Amino acid sequence: MKQECYPSDHWWFVPAITEKQGLSEGLTVVEQIAMKVFLTVTLLLALLSAYYIYIPLPPTISEPWKLMLLDAMCRGVTTMGTVAHALGFIHLADVLNYALMNLEEPGTKSSEDVRVSDTSFAGVQVRVFQSTLGKEGEMKRAVMYIHGGGWALGSARAGFYHLLGRKMAKDLDAVIVSVEYRLVPKVRFPAPYEDILLATKHFLQPEVLARYMVDPGRVGISGDSAGGNLAAAVAQQIAIDDSVSNKLKVQALIYPVLQALDFNTPSYQQNQYMPILYRQVMISFWLEYLGANPSYLQALLVNNHTALDVTQVEVARAKLDWTVLLPPALQKQYKPVVQIHGMAQILEELPALLDMRAAPLLAEQDLLARLPHTYIMTCEHDVLRDDGLMYFRRLQDAGVAVEQDHYEDGFHGCMAFAFWPAYFSVGLRSLDNYVAWLHKNL
Repeated sequence: MKQECYPSDHWWFVPAITEKQGLSEGLTVVEQIAMKVFLTVTLLLALLSAYYIYIPLPPTISEPWKLMLLDAMCRGVTTMGTVAHALGFIHLADVLNYALMNLEEPGTKSSEDVRVSDTSFAGVQVRVFQSTLGKEGEMKRAVMYIHGGGWALGSARAGFYHLLGRKMAKDLDAVIVSVEYRLVPKVRFPAPYEDILLATKHFLQPEVLARYMVDPGRVGISGDSAGGNLAAAVAQQIAIDDSVSNKLKVQALIYPVLQALDFNTPSYQQNQYMPILYRQVMISFWLEYLGANPSYLQALLVNNHTALDVTQVEVARAKLDWTVLLPPALQKQYKPVVQIHGMAQILEELPALLDMRAAPLLAEQDLLARLPHTYIMTCEHDVLRDDGLMYFRRLQDAGVAVEQDHYEDGFHGCMAFAFWPAYFSVGLRSLDNYVAWLHKNL
């Protein structure tokens, strides 16, 4: 019988494999090695990906695997931005903002129910969402909304905040003013606060409210995270500013950041490695916002700036004594972290740490008593949980009508994930309940 042969120069030609032949019989030695290398590399990449993505999360958190994937994406972008920043190419905040602006679903500007326009209030850029529903000539309610992002990230004009403005305007039949305040690192404290205050005071002028057909008695202020910080600080100033005739009816604070004197509250200890806001990241945001030396991070991490021998914080301590302000069930097994000897120069260089414009939780009780009806949303798996809960208690003690909305399965930023590209059940619930509260109380 004539033996069939294959031209040696036809390297691409592979003999057919019969049913009785195994894979190894149909491949040359080189091809078998290549296949083993390919499978090994694939397995290693899969293991590395799983190792990078997986982080231990409590079973009570909303959709943990989805949160792991989301957190891995955030860490990946942050790592690339950190490298670019270290090499001097671009600031980390610019990298993160670019990703946020381009990865989130771009919102269309206007719709049949909501008219969207960009303008400026007292030189501050704002995006205005005006409901076109309701009867012609009917006065509407309004909300000044301040976006979060550690005073360095986010935009009123893109992604979640554009979609949120449209939804609020439509569902509340309202006018929503989303403020495009200046961001770190181009500015530092108190510039973002001053932007929000200027825009809010401008909007509260009778002639401006009349132009937008807004009822002067139905204006609120709201914000999430760092935006909640700015909303709370501006609400305090508006409450005591005699030059403002129209006062705010409500304030709604979404997982707000309210103090930088204790980074070891029970929620900071419990959630220090919890997505999406790690404890060290929150401290870094504070240092950037205040224009501080980044090397202070470790000192703040262990509360060296509020040690017993740092006399500047003696008066402030009682205003954030979580052993008194938090219910025992939330204190759990955690103990206060109080150093005997600390670094007084931190407060000397950063007096804003004791400034209520930066840390609204430090306001005096008589000022708190003048604040409007308040809503505070908190999440169990969030380093900022106790900031919101301590403020809730202090407002209660001051006689303010205040309501708390706490999510046992929530994490920081969860309300932002009520829209594309990542839906979380807690995001949908928190957004619906937030809008429902405004609908009832504004």
